[in-house]
Amino acid sequence: MTREQDNMDKQLTGKVAVVIGGGGGIGAAIAVLFAQEGADVAVLDRNEPNATAVAEECKGSDVRGTALAVDVTDSEAVRAAMDRIVEELGGIDILVNSAGVLDETPLLQMTEATFDKVLAVDLKAVFLAVRWAAPHMLERGGGRIINIASQLGIKGGTGLTHYVAAKAGVIGMTKAMALELAEHNILVNAIAPGPILTPLIEGLSEEWKAAKQAELPIGRFGQAHEVAPTALLLASSPGGDLYTGQTLGPNSGDVMP
Repeated sequence: MTREQDNMDKQLTGKVAVVIGGGGGIGAAIAVLFAQEGADVAVLDRNEPNATAVAEECKGSDVRGTALAVDVTDSEAVRAAMDRIVEELGGIDILVNSAGVLDETPLLQMTEATFDKVLAVDLKAVFLAVRWAAPHMLERGGGRIINIASQLGIKGGTGLTHYVAAKAGVIGMTKAMALELAEHNILVNAIAPGPILTPLIEGLSEEWKAAKQAELPIGRFGQAHEVAPTALLLASSPGGDLYTGQTLGPNSGDVMP
């Protein structure tokens, strides 16, 4: 097979993808898969060494990878990052919002500061990223936005009021964004994974994790590489062409809409 034939077989050749929270977990798995499918990938994360490592993994003979450290809750920092990506890689076709924080705090012990921190990273940051990436997508004639939510945003969860509120907000905001941006050929969807074995859930108690695993029809937590193909579906054509405003659920059967 020639290099040209190999590129034709890849689903994202010629696309530029921005993966926020791409320094680890689900975001990293998506970034690497997108690169394998031919996309140039910008990895944004507050942890610069992790972002750089993932960007290096993304690089190939026909694929560019770049890393930026950014505070996803800082509007001007996010705007500047998007502008820089356009300068370096030529545009933005795909945006993945995968940054997240999570801790287990009972409602009656939760402080306002704890609530605000989770809402800022898990919800406000999605708005900021879309706000500053979408105008660049318009310049390309369209794009794909994929917001990583959680099945807990659908069903709720104990000790996670702040996280559930944020992820439910992501699901609702995805629908509103989809309605507004469809006329610009920008398709906006969410992925609501079940519990996935990533650093994000390490702070949860063993009791919480054991109880959650016992609830799952499949009987196990997922892994990040099992979520990434859902993002590829939504980012690709023709596979993702009819999806907008949808929430797809690779969740081990935890939620069955």
